[in-house]
Amino acid sequence: MLDTVTTPRIERRSFDSLGHADHGWLDARHHFSFANYYDPDRMGWGAIRVWNDDRIAGNSGFPPHPHRDMEIITYVRSGAITHQDSMGNQGRTGAGDVQVMSAGTGVRHAEYNLEAEDTTLFQIWIEPRSAGGAPSWGAKPFPKGDRSGRLVTLASGFGDEIAAGALPIRADARVAGATLAAGESLTYAIGEGRHVYLVPATGALDIDGQRFDARDGAALTGGQTVTITAIDDAEIVLVDSK
Repeated sequence: MLDTVTTPRIERRSFDSLGHADHGWLDARHHFSFANYYDPDRMGWGAIRVWNDDRIAGNSGFPPHPHRDMEIITYVRSGAITHQDSMGNQGRTGAGDVQVMSAGTGVRHAEYNLEAEDTTLFQIWIEPRSAGGAPSWGAKPFPKGDRSGRLVTLASGFGDEIAAGALPIRADARVAGATLAAGESLTYAIGEGRHVYLVPATGALDIDGQRFDARDGAALTGGQTVTITAIDDAEIVLVDSK
């Protein structure tokens, strides 16, 4: 099977083709260039700059470190992550739930797996619509049952979606999630000039005739409507950015 399959509007990036770094306590796969992994063809997708697929060993984690001018979204797939930051925030985010941090003018934070078992998560970085602003953090549970058969917006930079319950981010982007039973389908319309990146956290999908296995990436260009069908029971995470 080829690592990358491209149609004019859909590019498949297989899990095996992703950048890889194994630090023992952290086993990370990189959908885009990150740290010591560099691929000039995978520098980002629209305003999406990072999509890391991390496994964090129990009782370990990321010690305090700084960020600025980036929207950082963490989608926990299994286990839990405990956040601490220089603003005094602290919180535990469990499987299926989401936390967001707007780094703004600068913040230091730590992310620890204080559980006995491994934690797996997607960490997604999106460029903000403008630099600066006071940093902020928030987290929220999103029950998977509420996403059955449909995409639910988890984090957004659009006011109507924030008002409907999405966590706020300062970017022209949304992060959405869905769960599909095998054989179930949904459609998604991508606006002109937009960039969508989609990853099945579990299960396998058919997207307009192409197969995507668990943790493969799908880079979709704007100006099209795609049909997403679950081959197996699947959990989907999608980012739509400018």
